[in-house]
Amino acid sequence: MSEAASSDRATRPLEQSSDSFEIPRHVAIIMDGNGRWAAARGLPRVEGHRRGVEAVRKTVHAAGELGISYLTIFSFSSENWSRPQSEIRDLLGLLRRFIRNDLADLHKSNVRVRIIGEREELDRDIRMMLQEAEDLTRNNSGLTLVVAFNYGARQEIARAARRLAVEVSAGRLSPDGITAELLTRSLDAADVPDPDVIIRTSGEQRLSNFLLWQAAYSELVFVPINWPDFDRSALEGAIAEYHRRERRFGGLIAQTGS
Repeated sequence: MSEAASSDRATRPLEQSSDSFEIPRHVAIIMDGNGRWAAARGLPRVEGHRRGVEAVRKTVHAAGELGISYLTIFSFSSENWSRPQSEIRDLLGLLRRFIRNDLADLHKSNVRVRIIGEREELDRDIRMMLQEAEDLTRNNSGLTLVVAFNYGARQEIARAARRLAVEVSAGRLSPDGITAELLTRSLDAADVPDPDVIIRTSGEQRLSNFLLWQAAYSELVFVPINWPDFDRSALEGAIAEYHRRERRFGGLIAQTGS
């Protein structure tokens, strides 16, 4: 099948009711293409980021309605600090406004917010807002929204390795006792299951240091639209593409479910 045909399938909405087959438990999204969306319209990059926030709202709402249990969004990578300072200020400003304006609605909708990524070097007000989002929604039982902020997968794996190294140094763990399962339990959100499907917008086809450990058996769906244009129909199309895949988890017999 051609790349164009595959991309078209990935944006096609569900051809069946979402009740007719199992929705993936965990969907992760690399939200790419805000700048390209803005450039194509002769708008400043910040306008692309603003429209990207609107796409986040729509996608969180759609995920809850579809019955997705976990939605992870790649909001700001540890590599994004190399961008121009003006753009970083705009992005952090949008984050502040999103938390201030949307946290109450997320809480009312029974959404639980989790944050993954490095926080120690963030501005104090950002750290406090991220903590507030987690604390306020901690006991919610609906959709879990995992926000990857100041996040890099290699850095996350290094943090997990350091945690295990501390245990070995203290004599509480033998080096021979370090297993893949133990490292998994040392990651930023060890209780969150691995993503069933990872979606990337804008047509780019790479993971860009996102959930590298957790993506071992995830299905990857690349859609050609830029993030500000992503909506429920695009989400349903990506899920439909996921359901056309045969997940083997390294074996010979396809497995279903999550």
